[in-house]
Amino acid sequence: MKTIQCLQDVKIPDDCTVSVKSRIIRVVGPRGTLVRNFKHLQIDVRKIAKDTIRVEKWFSNRKELAAVNTICSHIQNMFVGVQRGFRYKMKSVYAHFPINIAISEAGKKVEIRNFLGEKYIRTVMMPEGVTAANSGNKDEYQIDGNSIEAVSQAAARIQQSTSVKNKDIRKFLDGIYISQE
Repeated sequence: MKTIQCLQDVKIPDDCTVSVKSRIIRVVGPRGTLVRNFKHLQIDVRKIAKDTIRVEKWFSNRKELAAVNTICSHIQNMFVGVQRGFRYKMKSVYAHFPINIAISEAGKKVEIRNFLGEKYIRTVMMPEGVTAANSGNKDEYQIDGNSIEAVSQAAARIQQSTSVKNKDIRKFLDGIYISQE
């Protein structure tokens, strides 16, 4: 069954400015600018007032209606990103061989050494707008940025670079894991 119209409004915070043009949303805030393209979805996005964005979908089934709330959540995450930013904390866990992590190029390059005693150096490059740093605690690192997609992608790349191969993963729990979002 088709729903004739589904709409949802998103309130714009006071310290953010938003421009909407042909399903491309640009949010400017105290920490910077984020741009997101929603042209792959058949929806109407427009600014109806100085402090309100309306996301609207006409004649759609149940699965297409889910896109309305998804886009509103993405816009809310953009607001949080340009106001406060996102930080993921990661912890290195090891049983015998201590994992050495070197952060270089102003937080843009993470090198992982001595994982399970291997000589191979794993290198993970951070996406644009994301920086890695030591958090001050032993074996703990933080990843900061404005875009939640970029920050979580960087954390996932670091975690997946230390996956254990050809061993029982129930016994070999070494790796770098996300400890706090």
